[in-house]
Amino acid sequence: MTSHTLSVLVENTPGVLARVASLFSRRGFNIDSLAVGPTEHEEISRMTILVNCDEHPLEQVTKQLNKLVNVIKIVEMDPQASVQRELLLVKVKADADSRSQVLETVQLFRAKVVDVGPDAVTVEATGNPDKLEALIRLLEPFGIKELVQSGLVALGRGSRSITDRSLRALDRTA
Repeated sequence: MTSHTLSVLVENTPGVLARVASLFSRRGFNIDSLAVGPTEHEEISRMTILVNCDEHPLEQVTKQLNKLVNVIKIVEMDPQASVQRELLLVKVKADADSRSQVLETVQLFRAKVVDVGPDAVTVEATGNPDKLEALIRLLEPFGIKELVQSGLVALGRGSRSITDRSLRALDRTA
């Protein structure tokens, strides 16, 4: 099985997320990461879905997704032809003895300290999943108190926009 990142443009209407997620579920796929948010056009949302599966079953799911009324466009994002990032917030134990080492590690990864308490710091980091995994591994010995990670988001490199073309197609069908 291989990892696939899908960028799915959908109409910004209630229930679309549930219909898309249930389609994956019915086919027996586990979604590894899911991020949904608005685009530069208020009537369109973008879902970035990371799923592990073989090529042929993914093609079947993509065809089924295209049949959903609210799905406008589906693009598989090639990791080399796209920018892919996740957000990580992690609260790390940092008492007087370990604080300088924690801050050194944070700087090494170009992350930011966004909150400081007497015995902990909260760190914000963005990057590809491998970078964030490495940061977590280095912070674990200090003691991770709490951690949250967003789903993967991705955009194609260069000046082309799938949203603009999809909006024009949507306008013609209305």
